[in-house]
Amino acid sequence: MRTTLDLDEDLVEIARQLAAQRGVTMGQIVSALARQALEPKRPRKTRNGVPLFVPKRGARKPSLALVNKLRDEA
Repeated sequence: MRTTLDLDEDLVEIARQLAAQRGVTMGQIVSALARQALEPKRPRKTRNGVPLFVPKRGARKPSLALVNKLRDEA
């Protein structure tokens, strides 16, 4: 569907860059971003009061050594 939107210049530039990077049109980028923003937010799962993070599909699990290193750097 064709329509006219009044967007801030910085957003137009970001949408233009994203479209070029992904090889799609600006309209497709704006539609995808609008859908993402309008999706209902699911409440985060927690365990013992600590939020759980869902890893991306195929992501490696962090080792205990990495967790300890990051904890010690904080």
